Amino acid sequence: MGEKKLLTGDEAVARGAWEAGLLFASAYPGTPSTEILENLAEYKPDVYAEWAPNEKVALESAIGASMAGVRSLAAMKHVGVNVAADPLFTFSYTGVTGGMVLVSADDPGLHSSQNEQDNRNYANAAKLLMLEPSDSAECVKFTKLGFELSERFDTPVLLRMTTRVCHSKSLVELSERQEAPIIPYQPNIQKYVMTPANARVRRAKLSDRFQYELAFSEGEAVEMGLNRMELRATESAGEHIGVVCSGVAYQYAKEVFGENASYLKLGVTWPMPVNLVREFRSKVDKLYIVEEVDPYMENQIRAAGIDCIGKEVIPEWDELNTDIVRKAVFGQSSPTLTTELETVARPPALCAGCPHRGLFYALTKRKDIIITGDIGCYTLGSAPPLSAMHSTFCMGGSISTGHGAAKALEKAGSNLKIVAVIGDSTFFHTGVNSLMNVTYNGSNIITIILDNRITAMTGQQQNPGTGYTLQGEIAPEADIPKLCAAIGIKEENIFVVNPLRLDETNAALDKAFASDNASVIITKWPCILKKLQGEETSLYESLGNVCYIDQEKCKNCKICTKTGCVAIYNGDRVEINEAMCVGCTLCIQTCPFDAIIER
Repeated sequence: MGEKKLLTGDEAVARGAWEAGLLFASAYPGTPSTEILENLAEYKPDVYAEWAPNEKVALESAIGASMAGVRSLAAMKHVGVNVAADPLFTFSYTGVTGGMVLVSADDPGLHSSQNEQDNRNYANAAKLLMLEPSDSAECVKFTKLGFELSERFDTPVLLRMTTRVCHSKSLVELSERQEAPIIPYQPNIQKYVMTPANARVRRAKLSDRFQYELAFSEGEAVEMGLNRMELRATESAGEHIGVVCSGVAYQYAKEVFGENASYLKLGVTWPMPVNLVREFRSKVDKLYIVEEVDPYMENQIRAAGIDCIGKEVIPEWDELNTDIVRKAVFGQSSPTLTTELETVARPPALCAGCPHRGLFYALTKRKDIIITGDIGCYTLGSAPPLSAMHSTFCMGGSISTGHGAAKALEKAGSNLKIVAVIGDSTFFHTGVNSLMNVTYNGSNIITIILDNRITAMTGQQQNPGTGYTLQGEIAPEADIPKLCAAIGIKEENIFVVNPLRLDETNAALDKAFASDNASVIITKWPCILKKLQGEETSLYESLGNVCYIDQEKCKNCKICTKTGCVAIYNGDRVEINEAMCVGCTLCIQTCPFDAIIER
């Protein structure tokens, strides 16, 4: 028996990949997948791990490593697979050389996402062998198996996780690393150059591959316990209930139905082992399909003519839990603890001292503008009292959305001005292409790049603008002003400001609003939570001090509360919680009576 350890699902995937002999891993950070690469980076020098500018680049890099003969992995949250879908579908045609696993970390319940799409559908659409672990032990096992099956069936393997599996801890038995042989590179134009003539041949091979994979799902996967029946040991009164489930839904079903039901637990869910489901159905009186979000399994089971109960009972959106399943099936609610304590809703807000606050406060003073936003901490600029963002769709979308809106408003004869707000990491992700479109097609929008020197929202990950790699190596730092100039923004329309200094910020905004050409404002100041590195320690002054309100001078006008700073609270009198204040002095700059003082 090896050492046992409590690991999250993300930690377990990293461990399983290391044990399987992984050599190359790439990802773009995104909750709930982020910790996979952060943990793989700790296995240096066995594993080379990197942050890519976006998910498409991450997958393409992993494809290249596989083609060169080593085991590779790419990890991303569910919406990241949309970005990577272009190479993914073609990679399914070409197949692999070294084993390749793509981790999709889905987010039922939208804990930290703009949608809750069910990426099991990608397995069906791209014809990818798919594994779904239910706990951390299976995350290790399925990741290792994924590389073996990838090489065996000549296919990338989709490892589909969800937030609850990614972030929950369970016991894992650790093993030693088994080095995978590096396959010597041999040019193979027919396999890897997807011209139409070659692609047609590879497309035909998918049908053969599917038959082999289906035979595995129906046969060997059962023998290995990946797809397994757990039949009720003794007959009890009433109907014999059967439950088909996968992933974390298996854990919920086991707790709800207990020993009064039989289970078909599926670890391989594409290809769907329909004959195994049919056999299981013959052993029970009533069959439930318990799965989160889409009726992915249910649709395939019904299409095979197998009677079952699914989304007419089980909710078709949001994350499941044991209480939801119990109420859906049995109409029962679990007893809960009650408290006499008053609960206070505390919506998410920008941190005290966040450099984005000054920029958004300045934007609130501008009239006749539309502010198109992006994915990042700064999305919180849409919340009251700032309310300074009017749309958010996807990574890198703010500039493109702003461009389209500007062209439409121009046709409509409107005088509304477009301001697109985007973060530094998000700009590198897909914003560069969008800004290129602005200059190429002649928009006059104002793009504001919020450079807080780190990828903050997902937990302080490095990016091409920070000067460091995932594994701590010093790297060239992308120069955002020069990059903007290189793609067509006039140098006189590029401004770099400290957003915590309202005079600087407003001066740049005045010039940008007065210009008939596209402008870029770069607000450059570190995230308040960032640990400064290298020359940053001398470039950016420490805030350090705190602010307080001289109540004799204060007129209780509440203008300072319009900044949305969480250190300022509004009772009978406005006060500053000095334990939360970091001394950014934004409130001092807004007070018309000089009642706020730094000390």
